[in-house]
Amino acid sequence: MFETVDNIIKRDPAARSRLQVILTYPGFRALKAYRLAHRFWNNHHLLMAEIISNWSRKRTGIDIHPGATIGERLFIDHGIGVVIGETAVIGNDVTILHGVTLGSRREVDGKRHPTVGDNVFIGTNALILGNITINNDAKVGAGAVVLKDVPENATAVGNPARILKQKEE
Repeated sequence: MFETVDNIIKRDPAARSRLQVILTYPGFRALKAYRLAHRFWNNHHLLMAEIISNWSRKRTGIDIHPGATIGERLFIDHGIGVVIGETAVIGNDVTILHGVTLGSRREVDGKRHPTVGDNVFIGTNALILGNITINNDAKVGAGAVVLKDVPENATAVGNPARILKQKEE
C-alpha cells in the first residue's frame, strides 16, 4: 500500500503526505477497493466482487471492473469518469487522468478491452477501445480516440488517433 502512496506523492506535486493521499485521493481508494474485489473475483465470489466494485464506483466516480488485471503503482489522477473494462490489462507505473475509458468496441467473447504496457501516460478524456495494445513508454493525448495499437515510445493524439512522434531508442 505505501509503495502506491509514495508513488502518488512522487508523481503529483499536489500530494503532500501519505495521510492526505490515503484519506482524500479517489484514485487511491478506488484502486484499494479494486484489489479487494479482484481477489473475490479470482476466487469465484463474483457477486461479492461486484458489490465491492459498485460501492467503490459510487464513492469515487471511478469504475474498475473486478475482472481487470492491474499492475503495480497505477496512478489515477482526479479519477472522475475513469472506466476500466473487465478484460483490460494495465502494466506497472501507468498514469491515467480523469475521464479515460479502457473499453470494448463490441460485444464479443474473450479479450475485448485494451492492454496497456508499463510506464504509459493516458491523458484526460482519452478513449482506448477494443482489443488493442498501448505499448511500453507510450503516451496518449487528451481526448484521443485510440482504435489501433500504439507502438513503444510513441505519442498518439487526435480522433481517430494518429502517431505524432516516436522517440528514438
